[in-house]
Amino acid sequence: GILASFQAVLTLSGIAGIVLALGMAVDANVLIFERAKEELRAGKNIHQAIADGYANAFSAIFDSNLTSIITAVILLLYGTGPIKGFATTLIIGIVCSFFTAVFLTRLVFVAFGKTKPFLNLTFTTPLSRGKLENVNFNFLGGRKVSFMVALAFIVIVVISLFARGLNQGIDFSGGRNYIVQFDHEVKTGDLQQKLAPMFPDASLSVITIDNDTKVRISTNYKINEETDGVDKEITDILYKGLQSELGGMSLEDFSTTNENIGIQQSQKVGPTIAADMKKNAYIAVVLSLIAMFLYILLRFHNVAFSVGALAAVAFTAFTVIGFYTLFWGVLPFSMEIDQSFIAAILTVIGYQINDTVVVFDRVRENVGLYPKQDFFTTVNKSLNSTLGRTIMTSASTVLVLLCIFILGGEAIRSFTFAMLFGVITGTLSTIYIAAPVAYLTDKRLAKK
Repeated sequence: GILASFQAVLTLSGIAGIVLALGMAVDANVLIFERAKEELRAGKNIHQAIADGYANAFSAIFDSNLTSIITAVILLLYGTGPIKGFATTLIIGIVCSFFTAVFLTRLVFVAFGKTKPFLNLTFTTPLSRGKLENVNFNFLGGRKVSFMVALAFIVIVVISLFARGLNQGIDFSGGRNYIVQFDHEVKTGDLQQKLAPMFPDASLSVITIDNDTKVRISTNYKINEETDGVDKEITDILYKGLQSELGGMSLEDFSTTNENIGIQQSQKVGPTIAADMKKNAYIAVVLSLIAMFLYILLRFHNVAFSVGALAAVAFTAFTVIGFYTLFWGVLPFSMEIDQSFIAAILTVIGYQINDTVVVFDRVRENVGLYPKQDFFTTVNKSLNSTLGRTIMTSASTVLVLLCIFILGGEAIRSFTFAMLFGVITGTLSTIYIAAPVAYLTDKRLAKK
């Protein structure tokens, strides 16, 4: 409805933003219901438990939603085309889900507050009852092991970055894209083998678009040459390499975009434009990290929380980049570093902060409730008490991203995979990086 009022075009990346917003919308409801469940265990009646659940969860919901919006706004300012569409729908989705979570769901409880099913509400099922309640894992006690694992992975990634580098898309390296339609199903692996020798000293990728009869061919062949003949040369090479799949089609028909078969669309990104896109991508990531650091500092008035959050999001982003440098060319889908990949990184940063804020909000609450308790115990207790919520919200978002990954088409598969991998890594980073780093930083500050 909001998009229609703006007369906005709904793109594939925009739909991905909506679906991700649906996954993140669950987070606020889970926070409220988990808090209500805790109040019930404390002996309160259902009405008081729900009222306190909403009240106690509000600050965490507000902070986590606002941090996600900050990253989406940065995407909107520094992204182009599809990325702006993704950011727009994500912002709208987050705002709408915040309203429904803290207001409309409350009206449902008010409306059914005197019914018998409501009075017997426990916020559990036979499957979940007793699970992750009163757990007492010593997360901070294992911080040395988690830091060693993280350091080992960082070393492996740095070596891979120097040895293999990253598979930069034409957004960052410059190049040409060609969308080619066939009248039958084709195998991208076979097309790649036929075309690769015809583009010497240049990168080439062939991926399916929408279905197995349409492919996108990308190459940076002679991208630095500005002569008019290069475009015709590449078209001739494509025609020669694909001729066996074109059923006798002429070169003229193949290169005419208004034909049903052949080249449907072509796009060129020059080196200068690619350099500007890369610069904007770097600026967007750095601005996101700075914005997250300052917001956490503003809300929690403790630099230890900011340092912990920054360490976690930086490690998560680096982990996703590391996975792409290690496995591009190995996994059966494009793993290009382009604008969409940067959008995925920024979204993961927003989600990571979302998760970390919830834990830190509980730490802040427990510090107020137990001022004489040592900080080690307080942080461990907070991690354990939010563990159920962390697992449930991450699992719900992973399920949504899996749906997009499997059903969303090849065009956004790499983008979705980066977010999927980032959500899983980000959840672990909250527990094993953010909290331990915040604890150690606070400990050092206390000594000073």
